Amino acid sequence: MPPLVPEQLSRTIETLYRSESGRVLATLVRLLGDLDLAEEAMHEAFAAALESWPQTGIPDKPRPWLISTARFKAIDGMRRRARYDGKRRDFALYTEAHSNETSLGGDEDDEEIEDDRLRLIFTCCHPALPPEGQVALTLREICGLTTEEIARAFLVTPATLAQRIVRAKTKIRETPIPYEVPTPQELPQRLDAALQVIYLVFNEGYSAAAGAEVTRAELTGEAIRLGRLLAELQPEPEVLGLLALMLLQESRRAARTSATGELILLEDQDRSLWNREQIGEGVALVEKALKSRCFGSYTLQAAIAAVHAEAESVAVTDWRQIVALYNQLARIQPSPVVQLNRAVAIAMRDGPEAGLAHIDAVLEHGELANYYLAHSARAEMFRRLGRTAEAKSSYERALALTQQEPERQFLQDRIRQLK
Repeated sequence: MPPLVPEQLSRTIETLYRSESGRVLATLVRLLGDLDLAEEAMHEAFAAALESWPQTGIPDKPRPWLISTARFKAIDGMRRRARYDGKRRDFALYTEAHSNETSLGGDEDDEEIEDDRLRLIFTCCHPALPPEGQVALTLREICGLTTEEIARAFLVTPATLAQRIVRAKTKIRETPIPYEVPTPQELPQRLDAALQVIYLVFNEGYSAAAGAEVTRAELTGEAIRLGRLLAELQPEPEVLGLLALMLLQESRRAARTSATGELILLEDQDRSLWNREQIGEGVALVEKALKSRCFGSYTLQAAIAAVHAEAESVAVTDWRQIVALYNQLARIQPSPVVQLNRAVAIAMRDGPEAGLAHIDAVLEHGELANYYLAHSARAEMFRRLGRTAEAKSSYERALALTQQEPERQFLQDRIRQLK
């Protein structure tokens, strides 16, 4: 291949980094046995590509070149450090021997590369790590987001985010957490942790906890990308169910806010703006997961989203089916939020008075006392019943509990309309 000019090469390597860094890193972790060492070696390999490829041209198979270059740079660096630090010598010798035993040839096995990525996902999402560490590590090592990008998305400082990553890596090294796909006996717990991390990332992007934006497309996009990867590598029914749920929820993105950023409720959304391609893919995945009869909460949530997605309007939505699905979901995942959503569906099926009774029953338990959506839903029932003073009080309670600016504007508008 003829040499490229520097600007072209930089763009090519940047594109290659986005598409291949996850695979390269995952294989280097297997070869070198250390996440920090693998990450450092990978960056050195990309820097070496920037130096040498202008003269030699881009290799026909860039990934093996990057893996091989990174591996040799890591081993060479360990040899140099071992000369001055006797404690490192044994580690350097072990790593070199381990790397030689497991090294790849020029035509690496693509299936093995994908197994490496699966191992890295399960390492980053190991239940021994704290949840915030799992999320930070997954976004950093598998999705390739920078520390600054992750910190900005989760409204923490880069220093705080960097500490989470360091602590997670230390936990992996000191526990030690094995870099491997779980055994069939371990898989349910480990898979649950991986799915929880992916959905947590998606939810933060789908409904940001605070700030000026309702959604953060970069996070929902990364979560869906992770879901696709896991579905390719481990096509369990609940993995398909989670991917379906994310696609169906994401399909409504363009209709969820106005051109000026105001929140638009489901009943008022322009459904012609919904992404029909994502809906079609999501519905097909739901049907496949349901046919397995081994599904769980993600698949049931996706089935509920599919009923909404296929309805032409709120008025013709099959609320009876949605309530039935929530009944089933409440049996396997009896959480207060599920009960709240079920109460709202009952209101749509049986009227606001029935819905209000169920919402009050949920609030009596106390877990949702500071959950603004519970008070907003209660206010909506009062509004529909014409009980203006009680609606205003509940909207004001919801307003005091939310930090997301579009949500605040929506609640303030509702209060003004009551006046």
